[in-house]
Amino acid sequence: MPQHQDHAVEVIVPSGRRRVAHYCRGLTGTRWFALTVFAVILVNAALLGAETYSGFVAEWHRWSQLAEHACLAVFTVEILLRMAAHADRPRDFWKDPWNVFDLVVVLCAFLPVVRENTTVLRLLRLARVLRTARFLPQLRIVLVAVARSLPGTLSFLLVGALLLYVYAMVGWVFFGHHDPERYGSLGRAVLTLFLLMTLDGIGDAVHAGLEISRWSLLYYASYVLLASFVLVNVLIGVVLTSLDEARDMDAADEGQTTARHPTAHHAGSRHLRLRIEAARRALDDLECALARAEPPEDGERRQTVPIAEGRAR
Repeated sequence: MPQHQDHAVEVIVPSGRRRVAHYCRGLTGTRWFALTVFAVILVNAALLGAETYSGFVAEWHRWSQLAEHACLAVFTVEILLRMAAHADRPRDFWKDPWNVFDLVVVLCAFLPVVRENTTVLRLLRLARVLRTARFLPQLRIVLVAVARSLPGTLSFLLVGALLLYVYAMVGWVFFGHHDPERYGSLGRAVLTLFLLMTLDGIGDAVHAGLEISRWSLLYYASYVLLASFVLVNVLIGVVLTSLDEARDMDAADEGQTTARHPTAHHAGSRHLRLRIEAARRALDDLECALARAEPPEDGERRQTVPIAEGRAR
């Protein structure tokens, strides 16, 4: 069924749109195009960082504005070419979240409200730096993995918040009067335990607790075991699982793209096969020319003719 549907779509789409889509797809799929856009993104990031220095802004303000407009023009041409590459199948453009993200980032730069607000404009320019993920597959996989790990991370945060609340209340009950600097209130106790989660200052906290009671060692040992080892390892497991899922999704997307546009991905192999066929024909012609120039003996003729016929086949 999908093959029949694709064939029907190709028949309905005008030939002019197919030619434009084929040309733009070949252009946007080249290596130099990706490297050029990637270089412009790096230049945009460098300009954004340089504008944080007052001396640079005062001396090169005009040139930095021209460079910013040039970067915006390049990004606009890029997104237009990417949209034209999907002229025969416009829905495929919207199925890719990176295309939608790029389009939103570029379009927002032309909105009057955004252009008049310096803070929003700088944040928008900062969002362009994230577009490097399109040209770095490993970074794209990591970002997708982080996004997919958000549900598990939220569960981890809820469990961590519950653990912090319980241990903060216990610490306030037992150490609030003796150590008000760390456990004088619920907020101070939560802040202290949050810092202890990273094992920062755990030695001082344990020594201060031993001066109050020997049972404080059990309190700190159980908290460090649960917060710094169990919960952190659970979070790492969630992220690693999401990373594997993101890699599988990226591999599946590449397979679908290859199946959807086989001409663009196998042009190199087709060109190599054509060259091999041309070389075979040239060898056959050369062999025939040698046979006509020097008539071979009967035995050699019987061997040469089948070989030429076999290569011609």
